[in-house]
Order: sequence, then structure tokens, then C-alpha cells
Amino acid sequence: MGKTILTVDDSASIRQMVSFTLKGAGYDVIEAVDGVDGLAKMTADVGMVITDLNMPNLDGIGFIKKVRANPKTKFIPIVMLTTESQAEKKQAGKSAGATGWIVKPFKPDQLLGVVKKVMR
Repeated sequence: MGKTILTVDDSASIRQMVSFTLKGAGYDVIEAVDGVDGLAKMTADVGMVITDLNMPNLDGIGFIKKVRANPKTKFIPIVMLTTESQAEKKQAGKSAGATGWIVKPFKPDQLLGVVKKVMR
């Protein structure tokens, strides 16, 4: 497979869980601690992004807007993985350019199902 997924979350335990799940399914994973770090690690080689919403320095919405503004990365699928489930938060994510939304805590099968569905 060898597809690379960038995971952006300020929680080390969530990054570890997401990374473990994805690597176990054969994906390469790049971890970032917030939106600023995520932008620094974002390349056109990334096949998909999984990002948290609430993070210091640059939140998930700001991060998505910046990824979408870059011609080299604007079509990369981005899934929000967050504790937020309110309709207005989801709408804000969708408006920013999020491809999908998963509410924490997540089940590994659920995460992999979404990855398989949206990965380019």
C-alpha cells in the first residue's frame, strides 16, 4: 500500500492510537502536534490528513483552510477527528473544506473504513 497519512493532534495518546491503527493496516504515518506543525510537515505526497479541531497555535479549521489554499495540497482528503459533535462545528469544518468527520473516541475499524473510503 505505502500510502502516507498525516495525523495532526495535540494529544500524544490520540496520535499514538491513530498511528498504531493506521500502521497496522499498512499505511505510512507522519505525526504533527498542532496545525502549525502539520503545515510544516504537509507535502503533496500525503494521501490524506486526519486532524483534530481544538489545538493550540493553529486549530483544525485554520489548518484546513491553509491546506485548501495551497494549490499543491488543496485536493487532499481531510477528516476531522474530534470530540466535537455539534452540527455547527461540523458545518464549520465542512465550510473550511473537511472531507469527513469522526467523533472521538473512535473504533479502529471505523477509522480504517473512513480512510479506505476517502483516501486518494
